[in-house]
Amino acid sequence: MTKLKLGMLSKADTVEGQGVGSAYKELMRLLATYGKDDFSLVVNKKVGDCDVLHAHTVNFGSFFKMKFSHKPSVISVHFTPDMADNSINLPKLFVKVFDWYLLRVYKTADVVHVVNPDLKKELLRYGFKPENIYYIPNFVAKSQFYPKSAAEKAELRKKYGYKDSDFIAFACGQTRAGKGVQDFVATAKLVPEIKFIWAGGFSFGPLADGYGDTKDMLKNLPENVKFPGIVPRDEINDLLNLCDVFFFPSYQELFPMSILEAASTHTPLLLRDIPEYRDILTGRYMMKTNNEDFAAALRALKNDSALYEEWKQKAADVAQQYSEERIYQIWKQFYADRASTGRKQK
Repeated sequence: MTKLKLGMLSKADTVEGQGVGSAYKELMRLLATYGKDDFSLVVNKKVGDCDVLHAHTVNFGSFFKMKFSHKPSVISVHFTPDMADNSINLPKLFVKVFDWYLLRVYKTADVVHVVNPDLKKELLRYGFKPENIYYIPNFVAKSQFYPKSAAEKAELRKKYGYKDSDFIAFACGQTRAGKGVQDFVATAKLVPEIKFIWAGGFSFGPLADGYGDTKDMLKNLPENVKFPGIVPRDEINDLLNLCDVFFFPSYQELFPMSILEAASTHTPLLLRDIPEYRDILTGRYMMKTNNEDFAAALRALKNDSALYEEWKQKAADVAQQYSEERIYQIWKQFYADRASTGRKQK
């Protein structure tokens, strides 16, 4: 059988500690693992004779390669103008130019790929046709993110300086206001009996929203909170396994890789109640709206073993739904359909 040649366009792995890079790496690993008989992969260079181009970032190289190619193209939408405006601090003129450029890049592709069905509604407002928007969710590798044994978890707690009796809440993401990092610390102050760890840093430096306030906050953390900075992705599974709950109070998301990573370790999910989660997680996470309720939920999970086991099972159900085997079959059909068009549809 002839392999489809996929041209992957991405700069997502040039910035540490952000989910776009994780999603891109996971897809590349998935295709290399399950698709070795179906696809050959070319990254960034010599993509002119590929059957399908797939852009994962909006850099100039990806834009021009899609624009001047005669082959079908797709771009993955990981953020929209609204999301970009809320996460990066730029002068208003630069914001307008960036928003215009972002949509120009997206509309250069024949079709767009979204990781959350809610994003379709927003893209329709920007003039995209519904038949050109395809939803394929994120996923993570079960070989990299999985629950460890009780003995292994005990060793991890010793390694990181925690007691077996400690109840630990963990989060992973950029340390910016929109991710809820300030609420994370404010909640920790309400429950000093619980330990908190946030793995992540300023991936985009001073451009991050709330940069100054967050920097000041990090200088005076309560005793029950640790910020180890940006942690290598292969260490995140250990941190998820030593913790008791994944507590991520972000204000705006699409489909965070960190949530799937936590679910894959069967760690209960405590998240802010935002619309983007409702379709993709369907009641399998504890949803709260303010710091007092977050604190109350953490206390309940700590003190009620039956409740804890209930939410642990729900996290495992999330992991099962977004298994890599199932998602690979969706991607395989998607690329085959794109290649069959043979040329741009515009």
